[in-house]
Amino acid sequence: MHKSNEVLKAIQGRRAVMQNSFTQEEVSKEDIQTILEAANAAPTHKRTQPWRFVIFRKGGLERLGSELARIYKNSTPAEKYSEMAEQNMAKKATMSNVAIAIVVNYTGDVPEWEELAATSCAVENLWLAAHSLGIGGYWSTPGLIQHLGDFLKLEDSQKCIGLFYLGHHNSEPRTPARSPLEDKIRWEE
Repeated sequence: MHKSNEVLKAIQGRRAVMQNSFTQEEVSKEDIQTILEAANAAPTHKRTQPWRFVIFRKGGLERLGSELARIYKNSTPAEKYSEMAEQNMAKKATMSNVAIAIVVNYTGDVPEWEELAATSCAVENLWLAAHSLGIGGYWSTPGLIQHLGDFLKLEDSQKCIGLFYLGHHNSEPRTPARSPLEDKIRWEE
């Protein structure tokens, strides 16, 4: 790896940082804007730019947490329901400085998988930008997101595919765990 290349270092060093490492330090609107501008630079077929984001901060995090807890309570069978799990649904949102609902907007101009792939590229850009600013986070995909459409005011052609939680953090730097590249490639020369 080219040790002096900042882009390659960010790609290699990017990792998930969970809420238990988040501090109370606010993520500024300016940093959020920078992170979203990076997401908006993702590649996309036919320039459909299918990614949409709903950003939750401050009181918005409280409302998101309450909605996640409500959905959990209403959609979980009694035999699987746990009051602790319900409280944790709300807590995940409020332990973050920012939560971003990741939405894919299916245009019909290209296959759905391409819209999903483009939105995933936008999320990777978002993640790399956050990492480069010293902001931690991760992409959460609880089953509850399939019930967030009304809360997020999504159109029929849109689907929430996750929540990205962000926050300044105090976790120790570490090398992300990745299996060797050699296990994933085959050369044909």
